[in-house]
Amino acid sequence: MLMAALVTGSVFTGAPNPRAETAGTGVGSSPPGPGVDLDTVTIPELQARMADGSLTSSALTAAYLWRIRTIDPKINAVLRTDPTALRQAAASDARHRHGRSRGPLDGIPVLLKDNVNTRDMPTTAGSPALAGSPPDTDAVLVTRLRDAGAVILGKTNLSEWANFRAAKPTSGWSAVGGQTRNPYVLDRNPCGSSSGSAAALAASLSQVAIGTETDGSIVCPAGTNGVVGHKPSLGLVSRAGVVPISAEQDTAGPMARNVTDAALTFAVLSGGDTPRPGGLRGRRIGLWRLPSLGPEVDAVMTRTKERLRTAGAEVVEVTPPYQKRIAELEFPALLSEFHRDIDAYLATRGGPRNLAELIEFNRTHPAERTCFAGQELFEQALAAPPVTDPAYRAMRAELKDLSRRSIDETMAAHHLDAIASPTNPPAWKTDCVRGDNDVIPSSTPAAVAGYPSLSVPAGFVNELPVGLLLMAGDHQDAGLLSLGAAVEHRLDGRRAPRYLPSVGPGVFR
Repeated sequence: MLMAALVTGSVFTGAPNPRAETAGTGVGSSPPGPGVDLDTVTIPELQARMADGSLTSSALTAAYLWRIRTIDPKINAVLRTDPTALRQAAASDARHRHGRSRGPLDGIPVLLKDNVNTRDMPTTAGSPALAGSPPDTDAVLVTRLRDAGAVILGKTNLSEWANFRAAKPTSGWSAVGGQTRNPYVLDRNPCGSSSGSAAALAASLSQVAIGTETDGSIVCPAGTNGVVGHKPSLGLVSRAGVVPISAEQDTAGPMARNVTDAALTFAVLSGGDTPRPGGLRGRRIGLWRLPSLGPEVDAVMTRTKERLRTAGAEVVEVTPPYQKRIAELEFPALLSEFHRDIDAYLATRGGPRNLAELIEFNRTHPAERTCFAGQELFEQALAAPPVTDPAYRAMRAELKDLSRRSIDETMAAHHLDAIASPTNPPAWKTDCVRGDNDVIPSSTPAAVAGYPSLSVPAGFVNELPVGLLLMAGDHQDAGLLSLGAAVEHRLDGRRAPRYLPSVGPGVFR
């Protein structure tokens, strides 16, 4: 009974992950027992148990540290754990005993993507170039989490430099952390760049995690790993202290195993209110099917459409306009913005002080060439027009206009509450030579527009999860999360991973 409460799917034992710094944390070789099913429990349920004294943050944190120690070697999602995690949990327990809880996240373990600054742990973006001293200060979002009483459990692996370095990247790989694997099928890719955050949640290594997105980096790994990922509207979550790609598109956001936990975490990150759950009856949803993702994914969308209609939603099929032109403009604009923003960030850290020095660092460090063989995007960004160039300014203005119109016009024409689409294809085999599959187009409209998007589990193609991506208008995050909770409940599209070594041939090439 104790093991069933702690471990979903297969149980793995063996040598601890050398990057998971559990030494000195009091976590032993036997699983501690918080008395809850970590795969399904929600933050409100945990807080109710903490309030009545039947659960402590210390027990919860110890259980997650034990799972990291025993399960993470199979998936390689966690770079390091915070050696103060149990002390943070004990402080939360004291607050709960004295009736001074700081809110829903007090005592809740949170993992951070390793491009989010932490003053007491390295922040590397996956690169040895930043592997020296930690940043001087926490990112603003980390300060918000600490102030809310959250337990900072550790840092997760990511696609190096958030997948903005090589022309043929392999998601989930970094020179610091190696390759993160998909917990559902271990030879499959976890998507990226928030690969470790999503894989860790799928394996129940933390209650929530923080990801970051420029285009797809929260929602794609969420979909591919069968969890929830919320990309907030641009500006609602501070990006101060987050390794950048583009201030015009970057945002951090919450990832969790359920929409409730994501919404509670978003409220802390943004300083807003927690959205209330809603229903589906009478809601209008536009379904952008994207048949290019394959017939198996399209079949999941057909089942999704039927289930939403059964719950009282009206579902109409749509195709947001301007996608080809948006795709043509986005990458050149990001190159100019990356040069500007990475230079500003590197100036705050030890190591390379600007993009030119970073390129030279990679040329002289063989570890940087073991999977992300090239740095073509760095080199192109170095040569890109500055953001003061009139051609760049016209390009970004057109991008903003077309991306917003693609969503706004579609929603207005069909009187929609949200646009839905498949988040991802079934996870592809990880292959450093080939790199990732082609770009997945569903994340781009909301990412470029700065509008919110939310991926919830929709179902499976054999053993591999597929997400449903929901998009809405600017700053409509609360409504989107409310709708997402209702969609999640109706679809019931998540199950725990089985850590299969591989699946057979066929559509999963």
